[in-house]
Amino acid sequence: MQSLRLARCASTTFPAHRSLLSDLASSVRRRRFPSWLGLALPLLLATRADSDSDVPGGGSDPNGTPGVERLAWMAGEWGFERNGRSVTEIWMPPAGGTMLGMSRTVSGDKTVEYEFLLLRVENSGDIAYVAKPSRQAETSFQLVRASETEAVFENLEHDFPQRILYILQPDGSLLAAIEGERNGETRRIEFPYQRRR
Repeated sequence: MQSLRLARCASTTFPAHRSLLSDLASSVRRRRFPSWLGLALPLLLATRADSDSDVPGGGSDPNGTPGVERLAWMAGEWGFERNGRSVTEIWMPPAGGTMLGMSRTVSGDKTVEYEFLLLRVENSGDIAYVAKPSRQAETSFQLVRASETEAVFENLEHDFPQRILYILQPDGSLLAAIEGERNGETRRIEFPYQRRR
């Protein structure tokens, strides 16, 4: 019942997300909703609370594709296995000027890392990649380069990484990477995702 009251209250406080929150309230009443939603909802609400107005439709690319819509190719469920760990990253399709994502790393039967992700159009019209990794503070990166197959986000003030890259490969796989300087050395960590859904 507490969740239902939260969803009702949030729909009046955050009108831009009224439809999503109405669906959530309906799902709560029927007790049918994805378990991850309880973790993602606070990020959604906190993001809305940071904004003075509805998310603008700015951030168009030279071809006129608005905001995060031009990054729709990132949507889906992606994953890979390495060194006994299973890594999954999921991106929802663009809607309402945002794309929501999350990732989880499982080793054996235990979640060892997780991250909540958000692509949004800032009031300036720039696209921001907001990451909230497990046991770390939220950090924002700005989109500095985008095409139909590549997105590069950058925050040169961040300790590590300073850049986050997503590259759609010709075979349909997705190469994600984080890179930057750490302890005077350039580091790059790659995530060779295959589409799961």
